[in-house]
Amino acid sequence: MKQLAIVVVVASLTALAGYWLGSRGKVSHGDTPAAADATGGKKLLYYRNPMGLPDTSPVPKKDPMGMDYLPVYAGEDETPDSGVKVSAEKVQKSGVKSVVVARRVIDRAVRAAGRIDVDERRVFTVAPKFEGWIERLHVNVTGQPVARGQPLFEAYSPELVSAQREYAIAAKAAAEATPESSDSRNAMQQLAEASLARLANWNVDAESAKNGVSRTLTFRSPAAGVVTEKKAVQGMRFMPGEVLYQIADLSSVWMLAEVPEQDIAQVKSGGKATLRVDAYPEKSFEGRVAYIYPTLNAQTRTVPVRIELANPGGLLKPAMYAQVEFEAGGARSVLAVPASAVIDSGTRKVVVAELGEGRFGPREVKTGARGDAFIEIVEGVKEGERVVAAGNFLIDSESNLKAALGGLGGMEQPKAVGHQAVGKLDANDGATVTISHEPVASLKWPKMTMEFVPANAALFADIKPGTPISFEFVERKPGEWVVTKVERIH
Repeated sequence: MKQLAIVVVVASLTALAGYWLGSRGKVSHGDTPAAADATGGKKLLYYRNPMGLPDTSPVPKKDPMGMDYLPVYAGEDETPDSGVKVSAEKVQKSGVKSVVVARRVIDRAVRAAGRIDVDERRVFTVAPKFEGWIERLHVNVTGQPVARGQPLFEAYSPELVSAQREYAIAAKAAAEATPESSDSRNAMQQLAEASLARLANWNVDAESAKNGVSRTLTFRSPAAGVVTEKKAVQGMRFMPGEVLYQIADLSSVWMLAEVPEQDIAQVKSGGKATLRVDAYPEKSFEGRVAYIYPTLNAQTRTVPVRIELANPGGLLKPAMYAQVEFEAGGARSVLAVPASAVIDSGTRKVVVAELGEGRFGPREVKTGARGDAFIEIVEGVKEGERVVAAGNFLIDSESNLKAALGGLGGMEQPKAVGHQAVGKLDANDGATVTISHEPVASLKWPKMTMEFVPANAALFADIKPGTPISFEFVERKPGEWVVTKVERIH
């Protein structure tokens, strides 16, 4: 009986042990795939530089900018097109914002500065054709408005008096001649006609000459306008052809606008133009493009454009500065990105595309029309893709720009030679900037003022005209200089 009990206990322990071992085996067998999935079955090769530079490490590390080196596993795409991977935290801290490449209507209004000028076809001069003296002035103030036919001054001339007397004597002799002396009468008539012709050449009309000899001749204004120049002084002697008055009709004026070279194709002869002047900020003046000059100013890289407009009330004064906006037609829907998304490296134009999963890569693009806020993309990106439009942390200096473009996209580094200079920002119209700079030793340039093209619109976004700056620039093509870096001088 006692032996039977022992057998039962041993059998129970054996069953319990078998059950426990079986359970352990099932758990262990189920854990093995999970461990394999943790590594994905891939072999870690090395860690590469996040900027695409030729630098690898067998262990995790950070680059000088604090970015983690990226792991590279066997079988992964290790081409430079994989771009730079940036963590969501760094994206947020850098303020990186991306937008969708979409079709937009770029209706660009071309703007330019210029000055009001006198219509050259409405300028008149008063210049006597004989020698004489001014005996009396009726208009003796520059700037005085005059009406057409208004007396300006009275002049005395011995030649004028002599010609009048000759006409009077000849006319009287011809009238008193008897029929028998027809030859004498014809001679007197010819003399009278010659004297009358000479007076007509001096702007003395026949009616005045027939009224008798006048000691003085009254000169009248040839047109309604304003006296812009007055040399006449009472009692002075004048010579034939001497300009005594200049009168300008200001009922219609010109504006001579200086249109930047890159915008001139948008301006059409006969097109509408809207002007504004600082003197009347609440008013606008409408005009038409009358003439686009065939020459270009080599110093300012601008083309003069003449606009004709009415001047009711004489509000527009010659030599006033004005801003003009030209009506640029041909608006159409095109593939476009924000202007801040395009990086102009000096030799090509690039956008930073969002590749997904925190990766960004460069795309070389070809641009077309440029609007106030957007730039047309002809090729390089497709509709629906996303590009970085703000917070381009990869381009905050020229060195980062070169590293990003060269390392990210596997593209050839720009070979343009960089130059450094200091100066003052004079103007910024968005597409170009005007800088007065000190001598540039690397180019043997003297101190001068010239136009530059910003590599990116954001470079000068927070810099106001008049600010002292230091900047670096390269030559993209002959005569075109591109600013790649700028800093304020405090």
